[in-house]
Amino acid sequence: MTSRSKLRVAVWQCASRPGDVAGNLARLAEVAERLSAEDVDVLVTPEMFLTGYDVGPVEGLAPEGAEFQTVAAISERTGLAIAYGYPEALAGGRVANAALLVDRGVSVGRYRKRRMFGALDADRFTPGSDLPVFALRGRDVGLLICFDVEHADDVRALAAAGASAVLVPTANMAAYADVSTVLVPAHAREAGVGIAYANYCGAEGTLEYAGLSTIVGRDGSARALAAAEGETVLIAELD
Repeated sequence: MTSRSKLRVAVWQCASRPGDVAGNLARLAEVAERLSAEDVDVLVTPEMFLTGYDVGPVEGLAPEGAEFQTVAAISERTGLAIAYGYPEALAGGRVANAALLVDRGVSVGRYRKRRMFGALDADRFTPGSDLPVFALRGRDVGLLICFDVEHADDVRALAAAGASAVLVPTANMAAYADVSTVLVPAHAREAGVGIAYANYCGAEGTLEYAGLSTIVGRDGSARALAAAEGETVLIAELD
């Protein structure tokens, strides 16, 4: 990677493939390989990418288990940092809706979704409590997951802790499409941070996804915005 003052971010909008962990890891490898020629710093996937989101009860995966090792190898081989969503196994058989940030084969940080979106989350996941900030290639970044970023307090808290960008795996539904075009830009501008928001497109289970993945600058302007339908990769630089 070249040295620069901005973080070059890729957001992957894709359809969910429920339960196909091996297939999803293969898709991730293919996209990361393609992006390795684009001088991208970090790739962000949607929420619960490894298993799918609206798939009923899921079995938790170890944070540094076989799936992590596969992502770590992809990261090391392609030179990309990767922020991906997955179900994290907790003590006592509990599961967290989590995201892991991996850079060049090493775990940079882990985040657990704090804000449960109704029964869809509350019946399956144990909420997290922390809002950590992680060092990524000379910058401090935060992680949020879907409903979290709709709360301005969470975005402001990460900014106050030093984050210059927030990476957000999400599974936002079509009924809430204005999150991409209204809330994310407003919260980015208010807090003075860039936001990279990676959503699903298409349908999964009972849900119709909104698409509209976006990368928003700290001034609230959309550096890139996907359509409501169709898979795509957005690339933009954040200050």
